[in-house]
Amino acid sequence: MLDLSWSHILIVLVVALVVVGPKDLPKLMRIVGRWVGKARTMADQFRKSFDEMARQSELDELRQEIEALRTQRPLADIQNTLHQSILPPDPMPAALEAPKPESANGMAETSASPASPESHPAEHAPEAPEPLTHESGDVPPPP
Repeated sequence: MLDLSWSHILIVLVVALVVVGPKDLPKLMRIVGRWVGKARTMADQFRKSFDEMARQSELDELRQEIEALRTQRPLADIQNTLHQSILPPDPMPAALEAPKPESANGMAETSASPASPESHPAEHAPEAPEPLTHESGDVPPPP
């Protein structure tokens, strides 16, 4: 901005009064005021357009970063891990299977295995745990 002190402004006003005259001085001031207003408006428009260009540039950069993240998929490994089964592919190896009971004719039954809980749920119910006792044989009170 121009660095004008009060003494400089006073000198400019006195010169304008002498050159233009007191009769035309108000018209001159109106014209100068309009020019200053136009200059401020142009400076404001320039600043707004510059800010808009900077904002648009930032948005373009953000769009590029988002697109890069979409193509790179940094969390794809986590997604694949979450979708994997936690059970092994073979639920029970053949060596660990319970032996099949023999029927009356001495051959193994080919129908449902009794080891599967679906066939005989009452036979394979989990046993209730025994209550804990103290040395004196008393059952401790519940907490």
